[in-house]
Amino acid sequence: MKLSALIGAVFWAAALSAQAQDGGLPLWEVGVAGGVVSMPAYPASTERSSRALILPYAMYRGEVLRIDRSSISARVLRSDDYEFDIGFAASLPANSEDIAARRGMPDLGTLVEFGPRLKLILARPTPGSQLRLELPVRAVLELKRGVHPQGASFEPELVYESRDVHAGWRGSASGSLVFGDRRLNSYFYGVAPEFANTTRPAYEAQAGLIATRLGLATS
Repeated sequence: MKLSALIGAVFWAAALSAQAQDGGLPLWEVGVAGGVVSMPAYPASTERSSRALILPYAMYRGEVLRIDRSSISARVLRSDDYEFDIGFAASLPANSEDIAARRGMPDLGTLVEFGPRLKLILARPTPGSQLRLELPVRAVLELKRGVHPQGASFEPELVYESRDVHAGWRGSASGSLVFGDRRLNSYFYGVAPEFANTTRPAYEAQAGLIATRLGLATS
């Protein structure tokens, strides 16, 4: 589950290794990324949090360990048409005092997600492109004065990816649905009776759809 969306102009400078993997991509990259980040305060929130960031980044494309800009994963099984891995991801915390709908409620802590993911190649329209279905199931842990389980998520995602090895450009378009179990949805949207008021009635969340997402990326 990608709990935050990145929007803005992003730039980076990278040092690349000479050892190629994955059709000409380098084994590893390191550098600095910067830009303007705008993200929902929590999934499907109408309020947003924006900030300017300059951060170091690293990517590694090993046969087993994989690190990219959004997650860390370890390949378990791989063929030309499918891949099964165990992935990790994280999202930033949110201060409830900065969110009108949650004011007076507990803050949302840093979330760490991990679990299995199956990738299926549905089609290869051209030699440098593919249509892929990803099926990740993730346990969600909150890091706030300890480690606290906060449920699980399922985010089926359809990804079209195209790469021009000679020019060095890579682009992708994706769409996904984010589902949460009852515990995770209660973490984001539940309102306990002690936090209810005249504008925010008590609410017990159920399992179901959290959000839909569309993404475009180029590098």
